[in-house]
Amino acid sequence: MNTKSSILKKALYVIIPLAIIAIVVIKLKTNKEITQSKVYQYDKEEAINVQVDTLQLENVNAEFSYSGTFEPNKETKISAELQGKINTILVDAGSVVSKGQTLIQLDNSLLKLQLQTIEVQIEGLEADVNRYTILAKADAIQGVQLEKAELGLKSAKVQKATLLEQINKTTIKAPFNGVVTAKLSEEGAFAAPGVPLLQITDITTLKFTVNVPEKDLSQFKLNQSYSLTADAYSEILLTGKTTMIGSKANMGSSFPVQFTVNNTSDLKIKSGMFGKVLLKSETSGKGIIIPSSAIQGTDNQPQVYVLQNGKAILQNITILKKIQNKAVVSNGLNEGDVIVTNGFINLFDGANVTVK
Repeated sequence: MNTKSSILKKALYVIIPLAIIAIVVIKLKTNKEITQSKVYQYDKEEAINVQVDTLQLENVNAEFSYSGTFEPNKETKISAELQGKINTILVDAGSVVSKGQTLIQLDNSLLKLQLQTIEVQIEGLEADVNRYTILAKADAIQGVQLEKAELGLKSAKVQKATLLEQINKTTIKAPFNGVVTAKLSEEGAFAAPGVPLLQITDITTLKFTVNVPEKDLSQFKLNQSYSLTADAYSEILLTGKTTMIGSKANMGSSFPVQFTVNNTSDLKIKSGMFGKVLLKSETSGKGIIIPSSAIQGTDNQPQVYVLQNGKAILQNITILKKIQNKAVVSNGLNEGDVIVTNGFINLFDGANVTVK
């Protein structure tokens, strides 16, 4: 009896693990079948929805542009060179000022009193010099006394000149023609060196900066004139002269190109406005122009999908040049060809397509 029981136990030890393994295998197989039934099975024969464009000959010498920002030619924050209370501020934000115009008057009453004191000293010293000169000629006094009086007079005149300069600096004037773009203090406040009081901006002449890709940089030459417009006043055509072509690329691998632009007589173009520099393609005549987004393949071998008999066929092309987001094609496409411009997901050479 014990022998039979022992054999049964050993059999159970073998059968139970095998049963568990069988159940797990069946469960995994079932899960796999369920998962596969839910996964999308791509059918290569199924037509793919795409957007297309029928090619036409276009003027290749059409204008194109680069966007940029207008900046002031000169801008500065004005502060006092001396400490003092602000007695008067003669301008406000928006005021148009001329070079040399008085903007702020600081309190200089104490300096003027010091000036009166030194002027009295000078009068006395001048009288001493005149008197000692006469006495020295008559050998009535020693020459050293005359020398001391003369030195004292020179020192007093230097002090007077210093006070006059300090008094002059209590009148703060505009360093150049411009517009007050910020009023940073008020009458009664205390001015100190380095503390801004006003901001003046010169917009009679503007700087206009655009960022140009490396491949288009050759279209700009120093000291050449280009046509510009401001987005807010597109009807006004401005002229800008190239003053700087960047020697180092920025974070976007573009190079800054800067122009100097004369503002309108009524200063319509403001600092911070957006604008465009207008260029014309050097290539003349008509040609095939396609959107850059339609180009597939590589830079060395660009390709496009051409629609033929309901299928998308990869076609090698030759790009003459790129103009912003478009490309001029010199070989591989003809007028009337239909190319795919959107819907490239799952698209392959020879795929069946339907046009949206």
